[in-house]
Amino acid sequence: MIEVKNIYKSFNGIPVLKNINVLFEKGKTNLIIGQSGSGKTVLLKSIVGLHEVDQGEIIFDGTVFNKLDFKEKKEMRKQIGMLFQGGALFDSSTVEENVMYPLDMFSEMNYNEKRERANECLKRVNIINANQLYPAEISGGMQKRVAIARAIALNPKYLFCDEPNSGLDPQTAILIDNLIKEITEEYNMTTIVNTHDMNSVMENGDNVMFIYKGEKWWQGSRDDIFDSENKELNDFIFASKLSQKIRDLKNSR
Repeated sequence: MIEVKNIYKSFNGIPVLKNINVLFEKGKTNLIIGQSGSGKTVLLKSIVGLHEVDQGEIIFDGTVFNKLDFKEKKEMRKQIGMLFQGGALFDSSTVEENVMYPLDMFSEMNYNEKRERANECLKRVNIINANQLYPAEISGGMQKRVAIARAIALNPKYLFCDEPNSGLDPQTAILIDNLIKEITEEYNMTTIVNTHDMNSVMENGDNVMFIYKGEKWWQGSRDDIFDSENKELNDFIFASKLSQKIRDLKNSR
């Protein structure tokens, strides 16, 4: 479980996050949605510690993460997996080497143990016989799956995903969504996903937070969306590619 309390963040005196309070549940796919520029990426980076907040607390299972010193944060990051937008694989490293990278950084395993763990993770995301290939030699969907394998290599308690479906075709995007959901439930992780993909929301939105102009504007499940009378949320949803499908589902209830 991750709890965000009274978070404020500004850049050059311009407020970006304003008094954010939200609880992200363990074992569920927690989604942050919002328009471009709404602050959702800043919020995700603040939670994971890539941005220092101006005020407030970020609490990981009772530990106030943003109050830890450098050494303590480094230790805590061993429990965090990160799936970056675009995958962010190292072009000059093989698939296997990419997955082994966090193990090289944070574990005390020997080479054979790291290689075995990397292979376990690759098999979990259905990457087979691609260990010695380079990222440029595999598809975009495979790159995302390799990035997920790397994110779970240390068996993390927390998983952060920034626009995991970016650049993917709809069918591949669904496969990635389902894989993230399966892994979240299997490992009982606290997973937070930044997305603007309404397919993701309607399929995997156990706990959805809508951020608007730097403020938490709405929170609920994908089912609650149908009954929402929040104007800004409805405007955001109905502007999506799924607008007509969602309207039809809402009108049929």
